[in-house]
Amino acid sequence: MLTSMSRLPLHTLPVFRMAARLQNLRAAAVEMHLTHSAVSQQIGVLETQLGFALFERRGRRIVLNDAGQALLCSVESALAQLDAGMLAAAATAVGNHQRLRLTVMPSFLQRWLLPRMQRWRERHPDIALELHSSQHVMDLQREGFHAGLRQGRGGWPGLSDERLLDSPLVPVACAATARRLQGASIAALAHEPLLGDADLWDRWFREGGLKLRSNPVASFNDAGLMLQAAEQGLGIALGREFMVADALRDGLLVRLSEQRLQPDAGYASYFLVYPPTLRDWKPLQALREWLHEEVCMLQQSIPALTPVLTPLPTPSEQA
Repeated sequence: MLTSMSRLPLHTLPVFRMAARLQNLRAAAVEMHLTHSAVSQQIGVLETQLGFALFERRGRRIVLNDAGQALLCSVESALAQLDAGMLAAAATAVGNHQRLRLTVMPSFLQRWLLPRMQRWRERHPDIALELHSSQHVMDLQREGFHAGLRQGRGGWPGLSDERLLDSPLVPVACAATARRLQGASIAALAHEPLLGDADLWDRWFREGGLKLRSNPVASFNDAGLMLQAAEQGLGIALGREFMVADALRDGLLVRLSEQRLQPDAGYASYFLVYPPTLRDWKPLQALREWLHEEVCMLQQSIPALTPVLTPLPTPSEQA
């Protein structure tokens, strides 16, 4: 039985973590660019040194036993701290001209971040942003990112987060469509080509006093593409208020109604996330400050609304 931490074969722990995640030695070998026999051997070394088994073999699969589950909890935390520490060390060792790797959702990048990048370059010419666009939540430490912009509730394990934006959904259309609908009731939208998610539209109509089942002409896996389709006159979209603010200012889109729709709780807010060890790293400090400044500027620049559509009368008004 293992009695000393100094005897623990630390080099085997990343292999153990990968095998535990994938529940397959061959898949773990591919992921870590090792041979199957090398992975199997390292797991064997770890189990031998510990004096007990960590996995149950079930055909080609391996499943953690209770001892393996207990070890994995500690290993995940320890390796995450090591990954973050190495990232922080690398970040502070590159000299004056520094590069900050940031993973961003495509819609956020296209509709909000890119139009503001010139101001970032003017403010911080010595800090290059390396932007990675992805719909998927990236493992920052594993993929070597310094920070990420995410949508959700916050509280991601092992990461610090700062809320940037809470943004409701508003109906928008191109200028030609807005002129045609001027003065109509919100019920008129039921006969218009709608873009996006049917459930969101049903909720928007319901909160406006209409019970109906919408049938959008197109749905999208990316909000930026949906808003681009609306700008080209293909239909009416429910867009995040902050994502449409620039297009409203430039006349590419027109907001049709005062009525807002709050997204589901899990998707309501946008956060900046980063490893806690990088909190005081100067390039990340600069990014944090700049993002919060840009959010304040955005909130001050959202244009006043002159509604195109008229709301339905309330029951008391009808009486």
